[in-house]
Amino acid sequence: MALSPLNQRRWRTFKANRRAYWSLILFSVLYVLSLGAELLANDKPLLVSYRGEIHMPFLKFYPETAFGGDFRTEAAYRDVEVQCLIKTGGLDACFDTPDDMIKAVDDGTFDAKTDGFQKGWMLWPPIPYSFNTINDVGGAAPSAPDGKHWLGTDDTARDVLARVIYGFRLSVSFGLIVSIATSVIGIIAGAIQGYFGGLTDLIMQRVIEIWGSTPMLYVIIIISAVWTMNFWLLVGLMVLFGWMGLVGLVRAEFLRARNFEYVRAAKALGVTDLVIIFRHVLPNATVATMAMMPFIITGTISSLTALDFLGFGLPASAPSLGEMTQQAKQNLQAPWLAFTAFGTFATMLSLLVFIFEGVRAALDPRKTFR
Repeated sequence: MALSPLNQRRWRTFKANRRAYWSLILFSVLYVLSLGAELLANDKPLLVSYRGEIHMPFLKFYPETAFGGDFRTEAAYRDVEVQCLIKTGGLDACFDTPDDMIKAVDDGTFDAKTDGFQKGWMLWPPIPYSFNTINDVGGAAPSAPDGKHWLGTDDTARDVLARVIYGFRLSVSFGLIVSIATSVIGIIAGAIQGYFGGLTDLIMQRVIEIWGSTPMLYVIIIISAVWTMNFWLLVGLMVLFGWMGLVGLVRAEFLRARNFEYVRAAKALGVTDLVIIFRHVLPNATVATMAMMPFIITGTISSLTALDFLGFGLPASAPSLGEMTQQAKQNLQAPWLAFTAFGTFATMLSLLVFIFEGVRAALDPRKTFR
């Protein structure tokens, strides 16, 4: 679908801002990669070939019995015994230890095909650890970066790089979902207030003042004490208390524009209020709204990080930058935790700010029609 001439000019204006344009490309690449985090960092193989059949353990549950084992629980693919079963087609009993079997298969002294089975194999992701995988670091945790763990491990021996990938996806998704939901509610409320004015504006303004004085942190603390906090519960709470951020701005724009000649002409022609609000008046408030979007998104991500840092956000097992910052505070002897958390957080917020600066400039009529 081709863009309209106006949107084409806006895109050219945005593209002319090199910092915003390249920030958009870099951020999009990072976020798309994080959406496939299970393909980049996982403690389960992407593909397993066993007796000529292809399995995808990262998508489907396979018990150990599916590979010739004894247990009906999920196969522990990192265990030597399970790897031996897969590589030899279930013939690990031919050797004294699984290590001997794997060594024989790898160096070619044993060929599973001679026993009627096809030699199996496993395709692992680039980082063979998930965000909650407990690793054997051979010493005290947290451990420093090395060849196996490129950014080291945290105080429970979990791979930091894997947690960063999952944490980036979690933080950005949380920020985008909450920001979009709060913006939609805030724009609608502000539009109704500013367009109709009078008693409607008075009543809604008093409700917003009362609701805005409610301490959000105390409510979250109380709810976290009653229910186990999860992603969607926290999203709902943030939307419940964050939708008032754009109300005042949109209300002011509608109060200013509702008496313009084109609005009065539309009313005289019988255009409905809904059409006037969303088709004629709201586009004029877009620039002012987009000017606030960087602060809303970065503020939402910062709020999630702060809640996780204080222990009132997501569970400690969740891959959170705030939880990593808390670990950095508690483990001053492991500076890689602090550097990683700060670097990830600073890069993510900087890219978002640069992108929305370009979007705001592209939507500004003074620059678009210059």
